[in-house]
Amino acid sequence: MDHEIMIKILAEKIRDNRFLRLMRNMLRAGYLEDWRWNATLSGAPQGGVVSPILSNIYLQKLDDFAGNTLIPEYTRGESRTRNKEYEKARQAYARARKKGDHQKARELRRKQASLPSVNCDDPGYRRLRYLRYADDTLFGFTGPRAEAEEIKERLTTFMRNELRLELSDQKTLITHARTGAAKFLGYEITTQHSGTSGRKAINGSIALRVPIPVIKAKCSPYLARGKPAAITALHNRSDYDIVAAYGAQYRGIVQYYLLAGDIHRMDRLRWVMATSLLKTLAAKHGSSVAKMAARYKAAIETPHGPRTCFEAVRIRDGNQKPLVARFGGIPLKRRKTAILTDRVPGRETHPRKEIITRLLRNTCELCQHSGQVQVHHVARLADLARPGHGQPAWARLMAAKRRKSLMVCPPCHDQIHAERPPAASTATASVTGKPDAGKAGTSGLAGGRTEKDPRTAGTSLYGLPNCLWAYVSSRAGPRWAVRWAGVQA
Repeated sequence: MDHEIMIKILAEKIRDNRFLRLMRNMLRAGYLEDWRWNATLSGAPQGGVVSPILSNIYLQKLDDFAGNTLIPEYTRGESRTRNKEYEKARQAYARARKKGDHQKARELRRKQASLPSVNCDDPGYRRLRYLRYADDTLFGFTGPRAEAEEIKERLTTFMRNELRLELSDQKTLITHARTGAAKFLGYEITTQHSGTSGRKAINGSIALRVPIPVIKAKCSPYLARGKPAAITALHNRSDYDIVAAYGAQYRGIVQYYLLAGDIHRMDRLRWVMATSLLKTLAAKHGSSVAKMAARYKAAIETPHGPRTCFEAVRIRDGNQKPLVARFGGIPLKRRKTAILTDRVPGRETHPRKEIITRLLRNTCELCQHSGQVQVHHVARLADLARPGHGQPAWARLMAAKRRKSLMVCPPCHDQIHAERPPAASTATASVTGKPDAGKAGTSGLAGGRTEKDPRTAGTSLYGLPNCLWAYVSSRAGPRWAVRWAGVQA
């Protein structure tokens, strides 16, 4: 990713120079390796939440080029023309059946099945499809290989000149969909062909397959010398955790490949993981695989009928439902509509208001007076006494709201800090009454009279442990003055 091109693309939609300057500084911030700073000459910060967004914005130019330039140029024709040889065989077959010549009709039927019904090399028919996920791109083209090479060359030129990116020679391949398979997002993408027998209706349709190397790679952690083996690292865990660990791994792999037409190949993975699971449980309990299978075997209902699985249950105290860990029980059937369903977080019945919104109301939450407001804050809700008799009104309100902040007007704020703590409250400070004039003072404040400092006493006055306290005297009598956040309260 070229930084100047990235900023240029952002500047097309964003007119805020401060934001653009911030993005430029972030891209050029550099990185640390072995405690040494290195300059970032290109690319986006790895691991940052903004990196995928910047990459998608950067590759939007490729999307526009493919959608507005390449696809219109390499897409033409409504449908392929009919194959003349196929039409001749079809008409001859109809005449032979009409005459009652069944031997000739069978021969013409076999010839008709060996011929395509349309002209596959029709020069007036072309199709180009484009798909991108992050930095993985797939083009589907119906046409000769020479034109596919031309599209690849135009893509290479565009990426180099416009985006200053180079296509990987090892990953940028042109694959015939019938004789080979294109690899995209872990799937193999091919074109189906039934040959001279079977359903010809599937000829030319796209199919998704599970790659054989993927199945072997997923089975290898559970194999030892070619056979399923126990995982010794799980012996110290509970049966519930062991079954849950195996079930999560198997469920994630199988559900990802449910779109594949040959999902039944995952039965090899199911057998390997199930055997490894039973061997792990047997090694933990000093038992046999057959006994573990009989102990944890269960049956569940699925849309395709009952399925066998292995379950482990964890009983919880009280009236809580038991936790159930399950391995297997997923029908290895293709799901054309298999999609990822993200759980939407439930909306709170009483959503909390943001502190900015409460400030902008300019309304005292204590006396409901409109005007300028200030924020009264406590460090913890536990510093407030429980609601009850003898608690100040402001503390009672904060405890009822379950909020550590309170929007109050200046008079109410002064009254909060000038009030004496209730004698019955145990959550407030132990500073009550007037200072003792007979005690020797050490701080020199107010003529040598001292008072017990709430901070040194381990308590907090009115639930404000973060305030700075100082003892002063005036004509109205001695009192405690509170300084919070550097402002006289």
